[in-house]
Amino acid sequence: MSLYVALQMDPVEHVSITADSTFRIGLEAQARGHRLFQYTVDQLRYDEGRVIARGRPVTLRREQGSHVAFGDWTDVDLSDFDVIWLRQDPPFDMAYVTSTHLLDRVHPRALVVNDPFWVRNCPEKLMVLDFPDLTPPTMIARDAAAIRQFRDRHGDIIVKPLYGNGGAGVFHLDPEDRNLSALLELFSGISREPMIAQKYIHAVSKGDKRIILVDGEPVGAINRVPQTGEARSNMHVGGRAEQVGLTEREYEICRRIGPVLRDKGLIFTGIDVIDGWLTEINVTSPTGIQELERFDGINAAEKIWEAIEGRVAERATETTET
Repeated sequence: MSLYVALQMDPVEHVSITADSTFRIGLEAQARGHRLFQYTVDQLRYDEGRVIARGRPVTLRREQGSHVAFGDWTDVDLSDFDVIWLRQDPPFDMAYVTSTHLLDRVHPRALVVNDPFWVRNCPEKLMVLDFPDLTPPTMIARDAAAIRQFRDRHGDIIVKPLYGNGGAGVFHLDPEDRNLSALLELFSGISREPMIAQKYIHAVSKGDKRIILVDGEPVGAINRVPQTGEARSNMHVGGRAEQVGLTEREYEICRRIGPVLRDKGLIFTGIDVIDGWLTEINVTSPTGIQELERFDGINAAEKIWEAIEGRVAERATETTET
């Protein structure tokens, strides 16, 4: 099977070849005989009934400083592709949402991964609300008095933007912290969105586990350990990745949410678990597969493509039968 694959991502020439998951997915695609085309989301448009992207064919290679070769710029009709990867980084704002609406118009004729309808309707910090018994105490609100009452109930809390990413804007506030009101005023002044508050899990100092799931099945995990004195474990803000296995509690979490992810066409996801508590379900642009491969030799990219190729083959069979 040779597929025509579009990568909707941030500029490929700027990615880290040792950390970027989309780069690793692209390398695996090439190894399986697939052709790659790359464009950025600002070059996506709806034009008189067609969804068009302006970009370039690409060839990727694991060579530092020379990791991509480009073909000529061209406009392409996205309905001509077999697979389209929705992989630009958040923030999950209206620009991001608009791109999912446009990709809805070519999916599933061209298989969009992850399914744009469910990416739009399952933001990272909201999808976990479907599993309240698996998550720490959580509040989503804009009202400052309600968030103060939440802190009164739970003591240490984390407050963060509802649609943020990469650890940006995450604050750990203990019961004596006098900055809560000022912080909420700051958030309210720059955004009309509510915030999310969660009970602080002190065990985060030992790590925030990223578990990779492919088509709803866990394939492995990495542990992200925050720097000393830091509440955030995200690697974007200096968290350290280390090898780790899965506990029975974490397998149970995966058994609970896996079928839901699979049914929604969320083929590549990454969930965050701290001390047995589910905090996020990452569906927009999850990361961690390169670290997993280095630590455990697990080729998650191969498993992802096996799932995609299976979906494409099923679709082709259904089309033939009808």
